[in-house]
Amino acid sequence: MDEATFGQVDAGPLRMRTGAAIMLAVSGALVALTVWGRTGAGGGVLALDVAVGAAGWLLSPALLWRPVPAALALSALAALSPAATPVASMGALQVAQRRPFPVAAGVGAAGIAAHVVQGLRQPSGGISFGWWLLLVALGYGAVIGWGALARARRALLMSLRERARRAEAEQGRRVAEARMAERARIAREMHDVLAHRLSLLATYAGALEYRPDAPPEKLAQAAGVVRAGVHQALEELREVILLLRADDGGEDGGDGGDRPQPVLADVPRLVAESRDAGGRVDLREEVDGAAELPPAAGRTAYRVVQEALTNARKHAAGRPVRVALEGRPGAGLVIDVRNPLAAEGGQAPPPGSGTGLVGLTERVRLAGGRLDHEVAGGEFRLRAWLPWPA
Repeated sequence: MDEATFGQVDAGPLRMRTGAAIMLAVSGALVALTVWGRTGAGGGVLALDVAVGAAGWLLSPALLWRPVPAALALSALAALSPAATPVASMGALQVAQRRPFPVAAGVGAAGIAAHVVQGLRQPSGGISFGWWLLLVALGYGAVIGWGALARARRALLMSLRERARRAEAEQGRRVAEARMAERARIAREMHDVLAHRLSLLATYAGALEYRPDAPPEKLAQAAGVVRAGVHQALEELREVILLLRADDGGEDGGDGGDRPQPVLADVPRLVAESRDAGGRVDLREEVDGAAELPPAAGRTAYRVVQEALTNARKHAAGRPVRVALEGRPGAGLVIDVRNPLAAEGGQAPPPGSGTGLVGLTERVRLAGGRLDHEVAGGEFRLRAWLPWPA
């Protein structure tokens, strides 16, 4: 008899009915064999064996619903006749499979005690009482040990399944967090790339709006700059999307991952674009060994200057901006950008999300650096430090 024969407590109704039928069949066969082996006893003894065996057989399905009370009742029947010994043993096995070991040990002790009474009432003629009782105790010990082992194995399997379920849920949570982080990275990239370009376009569009009397060639030149700027903004948006797809291991990455990303050496070009748009930007570079700066730090430095120029153009249009870059290997790279505050009553700045500096601070922090910004002395100051290994 294996553990599947007896089912589990929480099985469904159909499974429980099937288990009860199997229990009746198995216990009936064992009881019948036991009674058949005692046909040589007297008529009164045989009648008692048949009655006790039938009672035990009918009570055996109750082990599936109430294993402990049913097992104790079967042990009591075993004290009356050996015909109930098989079903009493089945009861001890059921309890051991489905209840803690102390409870199973108590039921086993009750079964042994019942067989002590049985041995005293109907002594076995082929073996001494002591040896017979020892065999009964060994039999109960084996049954309880087998049931306890099956219960421990079942508990282990349930624990492993629960761990697998938790691991799967944890993996799902990590995937969701990674997706959220990637979305935030995409938002920062798009802000850094497009905000600068679109602020330049807003400057030229403002010139077209406020100077309609400009010479036709100037208007045509400004319109051409706007058209070229829009085209370049679309190209930069495409580069950002392709880059992020390439970082994600997608097949649509194309050649975007092979395109050079902006580094510290591209800052002068960035300043020149701002000057071409009418901005007054002063750049001072005191960087030793710029070619040795790690690409990640160079790109972060470029984004810091880009965001600072964008903010200055949006919130303090027409005001001069001073950009200072200082650093060397082993000492780090310092980026200092300052611009006077906008004059009172000036043109209102274009709408913005207000999260540019938040995203920039996070970008610098992820690069291992620090970023501070403040308003002091009538000007806005932004200062960043990035590590530069020796």
